[in-house]
Amino acid sequence: MFGSLLKDIQNKISISEDEIEKFRSYWNVIQLKKNDFLFRNGQVCKCDSYVVKGSLKAFYLNAQTGNEEILFFAIERWWATDLDSFANQTKSLYNIQALEDSILLQIDFQSFTKLLNEIPKMERYFRIILESYISAIQWRIISLNSFTAEERYKDFVSQYPKIIQRVPQYLIASYLGITPEFLSRIRAQDR
Repeated sequence: MFGSLLKDIQNKISISEDEIEKFRSYWNVIQLKKNDFLFRNGQVCKCDSYVVKGSLKAFYLNAQTGNEEILFFAIERWWATDLDSFANQTKSLYNIQALEDSILLQIDFQSFTKLLNEIPKMERYFRIILESYISAIQWRIISLNSFTAEERYKDFVSQYPKIIQRVPQYLIASYLGITPEFLSRIRAQDR
């Protein structure tokens, strides 16, 4: 169960066998069925979640249109959390829901704090993950503000080919900030 997470960690930092055993003791395995919620808007995100198997979507409901606005997707070897809610233990502004039956490794806030105190080098690993996440958000902001819809779609396809194969097109359209019909036209031009 921990294989991919430990491999990801060991690609970024060195961790001993004793530290691996301590690390494992802080995590729980949870399973979500398709359409189950990891958490909902207004709830506190109590756990940081690593996707072992499956896929999830993070979204909020637009109060004016009632539409889901997709913030991000999470597939195997990605993280699914509301960082602000988790770090500050405040209510989340959005929802995370399973798109497929999923298996997650979770660590709660208190265990996360203990883990970082007990294995200080884990702070470096999570800083690297956070830097990657922030870079992705910056790129998304730039693309939403500067790229055409077609350029955003092509960039998404090149960066996330596995997501294109697994996520419904209407959700990808929402993520890209376009209508499903417009996405269909873009895709038809590419064929």
